[in-house]
This record gives sequence, C-alpha cells and structure tokens, in this order.
Amino acid sequence: MKFNNASFIPAALIMMALLAFKAEAQDIPEKPYPPRLVNDFAGILKSDEIHALENKLVAFNDSTSTQIAVVIVDDLGGYDKSDFAFRLAEKWGIGQKGLDNGIIVLVKPKTNTSSGQVFIAPGYGLEGVIPDIICGEIIDNEMIPAFRVDDYYRGIDKATTTLMNLASGEFTADEYKKKQPGDMNGLVVFIILLIVLIIVFSSRSKGGKNQRHISDKGLPLWLLLSMMNSGHSSHSGSWGGFSGGRGGGGFGGFGGGSFGGGGAGGSW
Repeated sequence: MKFNNASFIPAALIMMALLAFKAEAQDIPEKPYPPRLVNDFAGILKSDEIHALENKLVAFNDSTSTQIAVVIVDDLGGYDKSDFAFRLAEKWGIGQKGLDNGIIVLVKPKTNTSSGQVFIAPGYGLEGVIPDIICGEIIDNEMIPAFRVDDYYRGIDKATTTLMNLASGEFTADEYKKKQPGDMNGLVVFIILLIVLIIVFSSRSKGGKNQRHISDKGLPLWLLLSMMNSGHSSHSGSWGGFSGGRGGGGFGGFGGGSFGGGGAGGSW
C-alpha cells in the first residue's frame, strides 16, 4: 500500500495540533460548577478558610461587580505561572464583559520537589489602578512572608483585602507603595515601648509604687499594649463593611472579562 506524501504530512500536522490543543485544554482547569470565586484544587485551605474568603469576595462582587478569583493548583502543567494565569482567566471569563474588571490570584504551593509560585493578574479595566509594580509589592509584602511559614490563608486574605481596597479606591497605588512594611508602624511601636520602659523603670526606682500602672494617672500597662497591638497591622482582614465571615448570596458566575497581560509574579 502506497501513501501520498503530499497529503500524509499535512494530515499528520493537523493531528499533532489537535493533540496539543487537547492536552492544553486538560492542563487548564475547567470553569467550576457551581461557580465559585475561591477554588482550591490543591487542598491546602481548611473548609472554614475557604468559606470566609468566598463570602468576602462574593460580597465585594455583589457591591462593586469586580470579581477577584483565587485559584490554587498543585501543578502548572509545564506553563509559566503568568501564562497559566492568563489562559485560565480568559477561559473562565473572570470579570464583567466590557468592564474587564476581574483579578486572578494564582497560587502553586511549595512542595519538597518544587518551589512555590504565585501570580496576580488584573483585567484590562483594572490595570490602571493596580499596575504591575503594585501586584509585585502585594506579593512581596502580603503573600510570600505568610507562605514561607505555610500560612496560605493569611497571605491570600491580606492580598485580596489589599486588592479590594485598590479596586474600590479606598487608597491609590501610590498610597499603597508608600506603606512599606514596618516603617511608620514599627517606629511608632518602638517609641511607645521605649516610653513605657522608661516610665516603668522610673516608677520602680521610686520605691516600686504603682507598678501595676505606667504612671500615677496613666492607663494599665496591659491596656496600653492592647491598644498598640490593635493598630500594629497596616492591613486588616475586612473591606469596608464586609468581613471574612459574612457576605451576600452565592456567587452568580463569571461575566466574560478579558485580560491584557498585566500583572506580576513571585516564588519562594
């Protein structure tokens, strides 16, 4: 039996292309059903952590139409983290069509044989308010420090809260950039602690009177330390009136948003 080489080669190329397309489609997770904003395919979050994040992000979606999707995978299928994030975001249609106000937060946990990977990509409509450099700083400041101690929930919670604040205009990218970890807050805490120590030692030198208080008319030491601790963190686990444990109804689904290639990634 003889083959016509001219017809056999194109047919083989078409078959290879179809197989490659099928493999690619299998590598990128399908859109979840029922739809969810928090998708932990790696199983690293506890059920109550997923519930808290989902409620927070659904409430934000309901009030602003901006969709922040958290996707955790155990393998990137050979893709670069940025390529994987863009392909998944486009396949799912994160954000609203025409507004392109979606954000994907992709996390690949660290294992014994591979480094951890993270990528944040905003849709077309949010690239101006969440530029690439800010995505990188959110990863460096909010996520990787927590991921290094295996606290994935805290890193994702802080990052999504910051993204919500940026997307809603609670503060600008420039204002966030000035909030370097441990600068003013650390200085204030250090000064207050120094004052407390001076007052305590001064009180003891006078015969130990009023050792339960920082001064004759001052507040108890435990109360002052509690007040200091309450203002220590520059980011909270809530946005506006929504906390991680409350929200609206279930997520209604992605709206067909598009992505233009912006964002930043990191590894640990």
